[in-house]
Amino acid sequence: MTPDLTAVGDTGLLDTLQHEVALFARRAEQTRLGGVGQVRNSMDRAAYLLLNRLDKEGPMGVKALAASMGIDSSTVTRQVAPLVDTGLVTRTSHPDDGRAVVLQLSPRGQARLEEVRSSRRQLMAELTEDWVPEEREAFCALLTRFNGALSARMAGHDRGDS
Repeated sequence: MTPDLTAVGDTGLLDTLQHEVALFARRAEQTRLGGVGQVRNSMDRAAYLLLNRLDKEGPMGVKALAASMGIDSSTVTRQVAPLVDTGLVTRTSHPDDGRAVVLQLSPRGQARLEEVRSSRRQLMAELTEDWVPEEREAFCALLTRFNGALSARMAGHDRGDS
């Protein structure tokens, strides 16, 4: 008989969950969930997340970008440097404060991001091709909720909450 993993307080469910999350993290890193075809594995996670954020939120300074991503400004500066060098991101002076830098997705960066997104969408479609739409929606909603909980926990640890 299979144990009921949904019972409140049942460590079996939590053991299964932590194991599956660990497997997912390892497989995601191994494949980098890069997509399919020639675009597969062609953009690292940090670059994808930075470009995606600039695309969704528009041009912004390093501090604002770091805050919106929940990472340190020095990390953003380090991660964005190769994106500027390859022409995917432009760095300009802030119109009101010439000392401040504004980062913006370049047209080349926009095209590259869409190429990677398209490849990743195709991968997601292939991985979930035998799922009904409601399963995809439920998985997406739960994964979004899970990531939100992780993000909130990390923000609490950054403030010293425990």
